[in-house]
Amino acid sequence: MKKIKHLIQFVIIFFLFLIFKILGFKVSSQIGFFIGKLIGPIFRPKSLIIRNLDKAKIKNNQKKIASNVLGNYGRIFAEYVHLKNFRNGKLDKFITIEGIEHLEQIKRNKEKVVFISGHFNNFELMAMQIEKMGISCAALYRPLNNPYLNATMEKIRKRDICKIQIKKGRAGTREIINNLKQERSIALMIDQRVREGIKVPFFGHLATTTTIPAQLIRKYGCDVVPIYISRNKKNYFKIYISEPIKINKSKTISEITIFLNKILEKMIIKNPDQWIWTHDRWKE
Repeated sequence: MKKIKHLIQFVIIFFLFLIFKILGFKVSSQIGFFIGKLIGPIFRPKSLIIRNLDKAKIKNNQKKIASNVLGNYGRIFAEYVHLKNFRNGKLDKFITIEGIEHLEQIKRNKEKVVFISGHFNNFELMAMQIEKMGISCAALYRPLNNPYLNATMEKIRKRDICKIQIKKGRAGTREIINNLKQERSIALMIDQRVREGIKVPFFGHLATTTTIPAQLIRKYGCDVVPIYISRNKKNYFKIYISEPIKINKSKTISEITIFLNKILEKMIIKNPDQWIWTHDRWKE
């Protein structure tokens, strides 16, 4: 029964992808926004988003934020088929980068760093832009539950986003180490709940958080480069590249992870409706 459900989902999404490809980037993004707002609540209840906003003490415009979060989900979904044109430069006019000199320095010095971010807007643009700058990089990702859809998404990721993709999990941890030994940087999102993480404060409440960046900092002395992506005027993106942060290796895994969560919190507060609040970050 599950296979049939996954196959139906795949066929529907494949059909929508064909339509979005024909319609072009701007139109499909806008349609995706309306689809997300319309049917998003069926799959991701607004009540969960509002409950998470309460935990983060964000009280104003909660219903509007919840609606925009689901609309943003729809935009990201509709924009996947256009990542190829972001990759080949045809949609460069929709992206501006602040702090590009930091990427240039990392490339020039052949540094291996840990790029961190969260699921902001079209988050796939992060690893793509890093690789387009000529920086050798591997991106960590979580496979989708639907095997048919996951195969398609993996193809898109490897072709258009970042050639080296590492699945989350124990095997993935070994791949991260191997890639670091080959002088590659690592790019990952730190905002999802993970089984192998530790509980540290996130917006004042304990949340299970990945310790991968902290482990790489302590063991390999990697600098951390936070990246934030904002969406402006619906279809335009601004990518903020922070200056590399050198963290004392003597700090504990917990201390480093708490520090990185605080960086993430500041990113989220900038535009609360541009982060995916549907993750149950504080689940026991």
